[in-house]
Amino acid sequence: MKKTYLFFFLITITFSFAQKQQENLNEIVNSEMKSAYKLLNVAVNANTLNYDVTYHQLEFTVDPSVYAINGKVTTTFTALSNMNTITFDMANELTVSSVKMNAMNLTFAESGNNELVITLPATQLAGTSGTVEITYSGTPPLNGFNAFTTQVRPNGSNTLYTLSEPFGARDWWPCKQDLNDKVNSIDVYITAPSQYIAVSNGVEPEAPVVNGANKTTHFHHGYPIPAYLICMAVTDYSVYNQSAGTAPNTYPIVNYIYPEDFDATLQTQLDQTPLILDLYSNLFEIYPFHNEKYGHAQFGWGGGMEHTTVSFMVGFERQLIAHEMAHQWFGDKITCGTWKDIWLNEGFATYVASMVIENFDGSAAFVTDKTNMINSITSQTGGAVYLTDTEATNVNRIFSSRLSYNKGAMVLNMLRLKLGDTNFFQGIRNYLADSNLAYKYATTTDFKTKMEAVYGSSLTEFFNDWIYKQGYPTYAITAQNWGAGQVKITVNQSQSNASVTFFEMPLPIRITGTGGQVYDTIIDNTTNNQQFIISVPFSMTGFQFDPKKDIITKNNSVTLTNDSFELEKAIAVYPNPVIDELHIQMPSDISIEKITVFNNLGQKVIENKALDFSISNLSSGVLFVQIETSKGIFHKKIIKN
Repeated sequence: MKKTYLFFFLITITFSFAQKQQENLNEIVNSEMKSAYKLLNVAVNANTLNYDVTYHQLEFTVDPSVYAINGKVTTTFTALSNMNTITFDMANELTVSSVKMNAMNLTFAESGNNELVITLPATQLAGTSGTVEITYSGTPPLNGFNAFTTQVRPNGSNTLYTLSEPFGARDWWPCKQDLNDKVNSIDVYITAPSQYIAVSNGVEPEAPVVNGANKTTHFHHGYPIPAYLICMAVTDYSVYNQSAGTAPNTYPIVNYIYPEDFDATLQTQLDQTPLILDLYSNLFEIYPFHNEKYGHAQFGWGGGMEHTTVSFMVGFERQLIAHEMAHQWFGDKITCGTWKDIWLNEGFATYVASMVIENFDGSAAFVTDKTNMINSITSQTGGAVYLTDTEATNVNRIFSSRLSYNKGAMVLNMLRLKLGDTNFFQGIRNYLADSNLAYKYATTTDFKTKMEAVYGSSLTEFFNDWIYKQGYPTYAITAQNWGAGQVKITVNQSQSNASVTFFEMPLPIRITGTGGQVYDTIIDNTTNNQQFIISVPFSMTGFQFDPKKDIITKNNSVTLTNDSFELEKAIAVYPNPVIDELHIQMPSDISIEKITVFNNLGQKVIENKALDFSISNLSSGVLFVQIETSKGIFHKKIIKN
C-alpha cells in the first residue's frame, strides 16, 4: 500500500506542478496584454514617421491618492524629411497648456484623434534636430484596462503604477509609440508626496530632492528604449538591495516591495534573482543593462511586465522572475520589429525561463515543462507562430499563450535539437551581439539569418514548417532487430494541418536492452516511409520515440516488431530513383567484395568496392546493381533520373 500511496502522491505533485506552471504562464500573458486591446484601434501612425526621437526628459507630478497627472515632456528629435509640423500620440483626455521650442511659444492642436499636432516656427530640414517642450495635465482615459492606474491596497496604502504594452504610453504622456523608433536615452523626474518612493527605468544619478511636502526623484536610462517600456510606480515601498555579476562587472539589483508583503519567504524568493541573472549571463551574454541596474517593483496587476531594468511584478515566484528577466535580453535589448514577430519576445522569454527549470531542477522537471507546452500547443490542430496581417490586429492572437508563448518556445527547443547546443547558443549570442539588432528591433528573418550562419546551411524548410505554417506531425514508427548489432527503424508521418506537406525533423530515439542498456540516437527524418539501419551494441528489447519531449507532436504510435531478419532486405540501395550519388547500406558484420552496375542492355557500366559512389555520368533509365559480399551475391534494381 505504501507504494500505491507514493504513486498517487507523485502523480498529485506532478499534476500540481504542471497546473502551477500553466497558472503562472496565464498570469504572465494576462499582464503583458493588459493594454494591448488598444491595438484594435491603433495602427502604425503615419503622421509620426517623419522624425526620429533621440531623447526624452520626462517630468511627472503625481499623487497615488489622486487619479491624475501633470507633466512636462521635453523631446529632442531628428527630422527624417522636411517638417513644418510634428505629431505626437496623445490621448484625447489629456490637455496641453503650452508647447515651446527654444523658449518660443508654439501653436498646437489636439486633433481629437488621440494626437497632438505642433506647428514648428520654421521648416525643420531633413537631417537636422530640434527640441520641443510640452506641458500637459489631465486624467488618463478610464477605459477598462488602464495604462495608468491608482489603487488602494488592502492595508490602506495608495499605489500608482503604469503598464503601457503595447499602445498605452499615449494615455499618460505625449509620445511616439510605434515599433519603429527607440529613444536613445531618457531622464525621468517623478515628483510625489515625500512619504512615497518613486520607481522608473535606469539609475538615480543623485539623491531625491525634498521640497516642502513633495519629493522629486530623478532616474536616468542611457540605453535605447521603446515608449511602451518606459514606466513609473509610486507608493510606500520597502527597498531590498542585492547585487549580481562578477567583478569588475558587478551591478545592483534593487527590489521595491510592498512592506506588508516583505518577509523571509519573499526574501528567499528574491534571492533567486542573482542566480538566474548569472545563468543567463553564462548562457548568452552579460546582462544587457549592467551599467545601470536590474530590479523589481511590486504592482497590482496579475503577472509581470518587463519594463527595462525594472520588471513590475505581482509576486515573486521563481518562474515569473525568470520570464520577465529573460525579456531584458529578448524584448528589451532586442525588440520584435512588428507584432507579427511577437514570438521573438514571448517565445524566447518562455523558453529561456524553461531553461531555468532545466538548469536548476534537472532533466525530469524540464521534460515535464516541455510536456505541458506540447499539450497546450497540440490542443488544437492549427495555428502558426508568425502572425498574419489580420491576426496582428487581434490582441488575443498576439498574446496567445498557445502560439506566441508555448509554440514559439518549443520551436526554439526544436531548433536547439537540430543545430546542437554549441551552434544553437552561439547563434543566439551572435543575434544579441549584432550591432544592427542590439538595442534595436529585429524580425524573424533577422533571427533566421543568424542561425543559418552558424548552422552552415539553409533553415528555410524548418522556419516555413514550424514558424510560418501551421500544425504538427504525428509519427508511426516501427523498429526491429536487424542482424548482429543492428536495428532497423521505419518512420511514417501525418500532419495535423494541410499547410505543411511534411515536417522534416531530427527524431530522437532511445533503444533499450535486457540488461538495462540504453542507446540514444537521432535520425534525420526527411521523407515518409524512410528506413534507418542503426548500429547498436546490444540486442534491442524496447525503444522510445522522443523520450525527452523535444518535438511538438501528438498521438504517436511506436511498434517493436518480431519480424525475422532477412539479409536480402537488410541490404538497401538508395535513393531510388537516383540522380547523382548512390549509397549502399548493409549490416556491419558483412564485408563488401565487389559492386557492379549494369545498364538495361546488360552492359557493365561501373565496378568498384565503394558503398557510396557517383552515377551522374550514366544515362537515364533502369540500372541493375550486383552486390558481391562475404555472405553471398545480391541484386537490386534502381531507376536513374
